[in-house]
Amino acid sequence: MAKQDFYEVLGISKGASAAEIKKGYRKMAVKYHPDKNPGDTEAEEKFKQAAEAYEVLSDENKKARYDQYGHQAFEGGQGGGGRGGFGGMDMDDIFSQFGDIFGGGGFGGGFGGGQRGGGRRGMVKGTNMRIRVKLTLEEIANGVDKKIKVRRKKQAKGVTYSTCTTCNGAGQVMQVTNTILGRMQTAATCNACGGAGETIKNKPSGADAQGLIVEEETVTINIPAGVTDGVQLKVSGKGNEAPGNNSIAGDLLVLVEEVPHETLKREGVNLHYDLYVSFPEAVLGVSKEIETVSGKVKIKIEAGTQSGKILRLKGKGLPSLERYGSGDLMVHINIWTPQELNKEQVKFFESNLEEDNFKPNPTKSDKSFFEKVKDMFS
Repeated sequence: MAKQDFYEVLGISKGASAAEIKKGYRKMAVKYHPDKNPGDTEAEEKFKQAAEAYEVLSDENKKARYDQYGHQAFEGGQGGGGRGGFGGMDMDDIFSQFGDIFGGGGFGGGFGGGQRGGGRRGMVKGTNMRIRVKLTLEEIANGVDKKIKVRRKKQAKGVTYSTCTTCNGAGQVMQVTNTILGRMQTAATCNACGGAGETIKNKPSGADAQGLIVEEETVTINIPAGVTDGVQLKVSGKGNEAPGNNSIAGDLLVLVEEVPHETLKREGVNLHYDLYVSFPEAVLGVSKEIETVSGKVKIKIEAGTQSGKILRLKGKGLPSLERYGSGDLMVHINIWTPQELNKEQVKFFESNLEEDNFKPNPTKSDKSFFEKVKDMFS
């Protein structure tokens, strides 16, 4: 049976924004949530499909691959998120990964710092943290490990948590309501622990009501070669920790910010460089040293080179994030016309005004600027 399109799963269009993708997932997740559909295996499957679709579409790089190749982009055991999909995952795994979509539900006992899955007792996940990292073109070209100092919440040394005595660790209590049909028994989130099943037992000095403290930590962030400005990377488990024995830390979300280069301009994986040569250099030909992201290289300017000529240096651009090779460096030749001349120079050019060699005489092989640009992108 063919796998359903991820956009259809979330009920959104292909051009949906990040906010619309998140909204679509939340709508489907709430609709098919196991708590609202107890014992309904079809609803549970749709809940998992929605989580798989969201994991791909909420990630800019995975979304780009999916938009280009569809489900084939993740075949070969890769699944929606590189784990073979959500078919074999426990529900609490999904809740711990996407619990923040539901807006929280605190840890309980006055804690409120963690994220849980829609009122179910399960793994409590700490909140995510977001930082910006500035990268030069050279760092983007080669990839880099960045050491960043972050201040994150961590469980204080010596803090202990105990099973909630109100719900006996279940996270839920039974409530009896009298109705016209008789007494009805329903499960409700435990007010004492907020559904976590645990409360704080020993709070060390300096810790907050959740048993957490803020500490500075140096985190190493591996930046792969070829990232683009605005891409968000994730360092799992380096966000804020959550209280309780049954908890995991949130993630550190890293937003890449590209620092403009002084001489190189980026266009996707290709780079552009403006090279200015003098009139005599263009006439006679010359060797020039230019800057690339991998160091300086020498190029040869042929005698008689015209302004506007574009030299393509293969593989001297940026690597593709998907490892499909590297882009090129386009060197744009600009002939510098002198603006001030002495008497002898003026006399020289005046004497050559009518010389045939100095008169423009383009041939069919001398392409126009627009033809050169067209060739460059073809």
